[in-house]
Amino acid sequence: MARKAEPTQLPLHLTPAPLPQAALDDAQRLACLRLIRSENIGPVTFRELINRFGGAGRALEALPELSRRGGRGKPLRICPVDVAEAELEAAERIGARPLFTIEPDYPPLLAHLEMPPPLIYAKGRLALLTAPCIAIVGSRDASAAGRTLTRTLARELGAADFVIVSGLARGIDAEAHLASLETGTIAVLAGGVDIVYPPEHTALHEQIGDVGCLVAEMPPGFIPRGQDFPRRNRIISGIANAVVVIEAAKRSGTLITARMAAEQGREVFAVPGHPLDPRAEGTNHLLKTGATLVTSAADILQVLGPSLAPRFSFREPYVSADAFMTDDPYHLRVQANQAETKPETSSPPYNADSERARVLAVLGPSPVNIDELVRVTGLSVRVIQAAILELSLAGRIERHGHNLVSLISAPDGARN
Repeated sequence: MARKAEPTQLPLHLTPAPLPQAALDDAQRLACLRLIRSENIGPVTFRELINRFGGAGRALEALPELSRRGGRGKPLRICPVDVAEAELEAAERIGARPLFTIEPDYPPLLAHLEMPPPLIYAKGRLALLTAPCIAIVGSRDASAAGRTLTRTLARELGAADFVIVSGLARGIDAEAHLASLETGTIAVLAGGVDIVYPPEHTALHEQIGDVGCLVAEMPPGFIPRGQDFPRRNRIISGIANAVVVIEAAKRSGTLITARMAAEQGREVFAVPGHPLDPRAEGTNHLLKTGATLVTSAADILQVLGPSLAPRFSFREPYVSADAFMTDDPYHLRVQANQAETKPETSSPPYNADSERARVLAVLGPSPVNIDELVRVTGLSVRVIQAAILELSLAGRIERHGHNLVSLISAPDGARN
């Protein structure tokens, strides 16, 4: 379905504990980056370590023992201080600021996803990241009519105090950015915030960095690969209150953005097109499967108006379905202020070897929900989570989102 989906609520006992919003000092930022760049640390494991130990510094100290308890035979690779410092220095040189999920300038809607990018780099007007946003995406090979409508929608939505979000691609993306430079635009990049793609958008990239905001999940200098563009698309939809699709082929990255928007609980709008135009196949399909038809900015404002009054009045996070995200060496997760959370000082709340063995015994290559592990093993949620954390660090299990985990046949080789 393309239409907005209701956010998927996890059971309350499995919902991640919200972390306080606070600016990070240099030491906390460095420790956080080192933690997420360390071996077998993905977004979920990172969050659990922060919640358990009260900060990245204490979590780093605990990693060797935790991975050993999980059954890892060789030492866990921990990101060196100089490597993390070099990444932060590279961001500073290009004028980009790292933003962790709990920091005040992090996009609030993005932060409320189940698995948001724990760290984004941003350059430009950071205030745009916390404003109401609408994403406009579409074909790179856009028609003249599609380009004209894009400019009209972007200008009118900008005049209505919405920031326009897109991906700096050719065609519809570029038109949306150009039309909203004065009112506010955010470009989400697949590579580093300093990498221009496509190259002909060098001037536009520079303009957005000056008067809008450039956003990237990847570190400075990272050259985007094919698989990085769908990952970028989930951020485009995650930042926005809604996604507007203007011209999309039957198989296109634009439809990936629309799918992710629906999974994230966003409203999906689509502009109808002529049945014989291949650029309309995707948008017409979206309309058949539940997207809201739109031909003017008024159509969008009529649907979104009630949901944005008062704007961002919610503060308690929900957990939504976003299973597309998987772990890799550049995944980041939220960082908690080390002074805010009470650290763990006692021994594990279970008979480690025995309980961990029970969890391993019921795991296999097929993903299983943590609720099911609780039911089958008879162990408490707290015990299951502690065991999974240690097994994750040992590289013995894989996380799949939605609280699903599975056994890895070759230990020490997985990221969780």
